[in-house]
Amino acid sequence: MSKLIVTDNLEALTEQGATRRRLLQASLGACALFAMPAANAAYSRIYEKRVSLLNMHTGERIRTAYWERGKYIPGALKEIAKVLRDHRSGERHPIDPRLLDLIQQLQYKTGNSKEFQVVSAYRSPATNAALSAQSHGVAKNSLHMQGKALDIRLPGVPLHMLRRAAMSMHAGGVGYYPQSNFIHIDTGNVRYW
Repeated sequence: MSKLIVTDNLEALTEQGATRRRLLQASLGACALFAMPAANAAYSRIYEKRVSLLNMHTGERIRTAYWERGKYIPGALKEIAKVLRDHRSGERHPIDPRLLDLIQQLQYKTGNSKEFQVVSAYRSPATNAALSAQSHGVAKNSLHMQGKALDIRLPGVPLHMLRRAAMSMHAGGVGYYPQSNFIHIDTGNVRYW
């Protein structure tokens, strides 16, 4: 008879354990459902990413959404590449979308919605070689030639503060050129100069 009691108790405990597991699973599921509106609200805040850029050499501007609903917009990326082309040769090259993300994050970090002034964007290999021959400040293997670098300033934000904001992101290279009134940002390795 004692064996039967042990078996009955074991079955009862197993049933209680299963019930507790079901209760825990149901509770976690309910928590997830309650969290979904918050997640959806967070997603809607980053429903789109926008940039506003002025090419200082051509005077061309672009203000556009380049990312929506979790995807980059190919047409917007092409238009951005057109505005950020090599102004000396007219050559175009795709701009690294992560570079646009850096610009968008800098806009957020500085709290400034003015357009970025672009001093230098894509450079063809020929343009870069010519500039490198004239100046020690131009890298021979510059990320500008890959569409992964921009030289920028943001009206209303002191250059040293823009540099500090860019460095705080730990997202690529940041160069400081106060004599020329711009900072360099790129999507290469994290480094500062």
